[in-house]
Amino acid sequence: MKKTNLLTSLMLLALSIFPTYGADKKASKPWDNGNLKISDNGTYFQHENGTPFFWLGDTGWLLPERLDRSEAPYYLGRCKDAGFNVVQVQTINGVPAFNAYGQMSHPDGWDFTNINKPGVYGYWDHMDFIIKEAESKGIYIAMVPIWGGLVKQGLMSVEDAKAYGKFLAERYKDSPNIIWVMGGDIKGDVNPDQWNAMATTIKAIDKNHLMSYHPFGRTSSTQWFHNADWLDFNMFQSGHRRYDQVKGDGDDKAQASQAEDNWRYVEEGLSRTPRKPIFDAEPSYEEIPQGLHDPSQPWWKAQDARRYAYWDVFAGSAGHTYGHNSIMQMLKPGTGGAYGAKKPWYEALDDPGFNQMKYLKKLILAFPYMERVPDQSVIAGENGERYERLIATRGNDYLLVYNYTNRPMNIDLTKISGKKKNVWWYDPKDGSLKYIGEYDSKVTPFQFDGAHGAGNDQVLIVTDASKNYIDKDWTRIPD
Repeated sequence: MKKTNLLTSLMLLALSIFPTYGADKKASKPWDNGNLKISDNGTYFQHENGTPFFWLGDTGWLLPERLDRSEAPYYLGRCKDAGFNVVQVQTINGVPAFNAYGQMSHPDGWDFTNINKPGVYGYWDHMDFIIKEAESKGIYIAMVPIWGGLVKQGLMSVEDAKAYGKFLAERYKDSPNIIWVMGGDIKGDVNPDQWNAMATTIKAIDKNHLMSYHPFGRTSSTQWFHNADWLDFNMFQSGHRRYDQVKGDGDDKAQASQAEDNWRYVEEGLSRTPRKPIFDAEPSYEEIPQGLHDPSQPWWKAQDARRYAYWDVFAGSAGHTYGHNSIMQMLKPGTGGAYGAKKPWYEALDDPGFNQMKYLKKLILAFPYMERVPDQSVIAGENGERYERLIATRGNDYLLVYNYTNRPMNIDLTKISGKKKNVWWYDPKDGSLKYIGEYDSKVTPFQFDGAHGAGNDQVLIVTDASKNYIDKDWTRIPD
């Protein structure tokens, strides 16, 4: 055996501090319901048999480069436990990229003809392993084939993009858990020929998987690719800046007073024809500095991650992607952290924001899914500005209102069916549920019994009293 092959074998056999997360082979997987598709109303995701799919993503950008065969399954298992069903990854973050085993992504440049080297556990073998591990846990991998900055630097030509797209599509077209994402933190007018070439090449080969585009901060894919045949749904990046931080803002239409209002992008996207699903694919990450580059600034916390998520979804999005500063870069001791990060990725998995996103998914899936619409007319009076904004979504016989600051609010209960309404408070911090009574169908004041201020968030749940989506004696929504 060659020395390099022996070294690789020893690496793969090395003991790890990470416990094994075995796959439950009997458990159903999302794709058991058929391939992902766009719902008939153009707003949401569903499977071929009609089963709704609510996108709840984690940002694992450097997963393929930094985690090994023991770390990757542990991370994906924790994602599964936390309710995530999608992980967004950078397939390569360099030309070439190198993974945890020192293997490069481009041993022969953009020629992938002989990529499978005999006796070598190569870069793409490890990528295969990660995708299969995610598949075993019911998780989709949203693959960004190449980070946008590399294309901006001229490291991938149009012909390179075609060759790379052909390689990726042929290798992964039969994997059930792939979603393609062009771009990667870049405006769509930067080398658009490369993105169009790679996207159309992949789509010509792979008929099974959806595709989108991940744009620059405070921009949306709607600005460049909404009408592209290859774009099935839109992504936007609301970014990492607070209201008074506008320098470098990619959204030249946004004023400082609107800066954090990610619901604006959902409203804009859903106003377009043809209608396509849209959601926030990169909001402010938990434990990252406000403004991104200066660690001395305040850091975004779990309450901010929740606010972005509920504003996004209640505005009518098809899901949401969460992120954590340490997790997205898979920070390890000795690797050097960007954006002030010091906490190892495996410790960040215990942070509150990472473990609170599942309560949003449970809430949304507890009610009839495809009929849900955003409806600010549910709020009687002012919607509120900045952190005081109330945001409402409803179906025919239920409504939900997210209140980030726990301010007093008047809610028009006539907006849904039923002469009598059952009402609950739902806590986004721990998923607890509290029934507060039956109400007449009229404009009614509500305020949770707690302090008024940022991060004291609650969701008001109202249903037609004749419906039984939630039992009065439940203390939380069951799995």
